[in-house]
Amino acid sequence: MVAFTSHEVLVGDHALEQAEQNPLSTIYDSKRFIGKLFNPNEIAKEASRYEFKIKEYNGLIRFVVGSKDNMTEVTPEYIGSRILLELKKTAEERLESPVTMAVMSVPAEFNELQRNFTKMAARLAGINVLRVINEPTAAALAYGLHKKETVSNVMVVDLGGGTLDVSLLNVQGGMFVTMAMAGNNHLGGQDFNNRIIKYLLKLIEKRFNKPLNNPEDLQKLRLLVENVKLKLTQDNSTLIRTSFPSLGNHLVLQENFTRETFEKLNVDLFEKVLQPIKIVLEKSELPVDNVDEVVLVGGSTRIPKIRQLIQNFFHKVPNTTIDPELAVAYGVAIQAGIIGGVWPLQVSAIEVQRKVEKIHVT
Repeated sequence: MVAFTSHEVLVGDHALEQAEQNPLSTIYDSKRFIGKLFNPNEIAKEASRYEFKIKEYNGLIRFVVGSKDNMTEVTPEYIGSRILLELKKTAEERLESPVTMAVMSVPAEFNELQRNFTKMAARLAGINVLRVINEPTAAALAYGLHKKETVSNVMVVDLGGGTLDVSLLNVQGGMFVTMAMAGNNHLGGQDFNNRIIKYLLKLIEKRFNKPLNNPEDLQKLRLLVENVKLKLTQDNSTLIRTSFPSLGNHLVLQENFTRETFEKLNVDLFEKVLQPIKIVLEKSELPVDNVDEVVLVGGSTRIPKIRQLIQNFFHKVPNTTIDPELAVAYGVAIQAGIIGGVWPLQVSAIEVQRKVEKIHVT
């Protein structure tokens, strides 16, 4: 998330904190637009999903930000560069040395144009990209699956904040072949949060006889809901106790919110996670029992019910020995280490490029 204010550009949590007060100039999901060509109907459909303004330029997307008196247009690659600059700055502070080169990962479905625009984002941040690898390949590298002789078919399920990507890899030593892909571009942690938010808004209106519609209090509720979801990955229940100034500080919302309630609110969305998995197996003509390893990537795969659904479907426990939010980053770091001469060359990833169309489900 990147936000443009009258005097500065904010990234990450700082952008999120002010999103409710500055929705027209707070940009997120820019990765979905980078280097991708859209027709007018697709642009109109995408624009309806966001509060910020999207503008077409030669088939590509630009975001319109700023105040009425000072409007400007920024590209998805510029948004990406601001995020990379923040990462670069953080890394340089930790390493106490300059960072000028990188290995990057992209979704397996990215075409050459999208990959080039991703590199452009890095160049704008002063970073020279030495290699780009696919995210599922990076995850498999992180788990060391290229070194396991008994592993050949790997299903990578990547469920993040807003998207679901499923890829089937055939792994032979250091060679990775993407056999099939499917996904849902509008399914993830944000959707699960929205179900809780709607539930709590109804509860608040019923309990206090007035709706909660103050922007700052709504932002407070969103942040609270994210913490509730995270707590429920470990605990069976969590106590919500908070007040909202717009309703009156003397009114306190107190509710014991359970994992069971969370699962009931999202039961249909959780089931949707299995749809692209089934499509990938059908497309590759691979029986479910022939999947040797199931790797979970993305923060939303921490949700116990989602892990249970995937485990029941494959009749085996998914591999979660690495933090799902860091698996791709670990894999990319290994590839960077190979190029830098830190890791033995035999673990290098060789991606076999073959035209595989990704199927999108809704």
